[in-house]
Amino acid sequence: MIRHSLMVVAVVMSLAGCAAMEAPGSGTRPGLPPEAYAHRVATAEVVLLWNCLEPEPGLLRVEGVAQNPWQAQPIGYLEFDLVGVDAQERTTAQTAGAARDLQIYTNTNTSFQLALKRVGTEVRFDLYYHYRFHEEFNTSALVAGPPMAGPRLFAQTQNFLVRDVCGATQHRAR
Repeated sequence: MIRHSLMVVAVVMSLAGCAAMEAPGSGTRPGLPPEAYAHRVATAEVVLLWNCLEPEPGLLRVEGVAQNPWQAQPIGYLEFDLVGVDAQERTTAQTAGAARDLQIYTNTNTSFQLALKRVGTEVRFDLYYHYRFHEEFNTSALVAGPPMAGPRLFAQTQNFLVRDVCGATQHRAR
């Protein structure tokens, strides 16, 4: 009888703990709707939407969201490098940052923000970004090692570049 009561209490406590936990990605809904962003790029796995702001002279801020609208596998470790480039294609200023969440699950998004102190000679700003995504590996090809049944997932780092990220005519969302 005591063992049964302890088991019921343990199950109830476990369920109460699970109910209090937040589901993955449920807290990753930033306040701005997608229409509020001026710029957009997309890959096969992720969509980036952002605005370029100048809150004070000499400071560029890129604020936006990264979305995983259609992939079943989560996007992981999304990181950014914002680079100022002068007329001779030299890097003048640079900053780095990461998305707020480590993983972006299907139909969720996460915010990111980058702040770059301008030097003054920049003619454009380029955004480098990379993330990990589990690609399906075709096992029908001949590979060294033991035979594998069915497709396997391997983490691949995807690297991308958005040139002139704040350009007036580049990467327009509308």
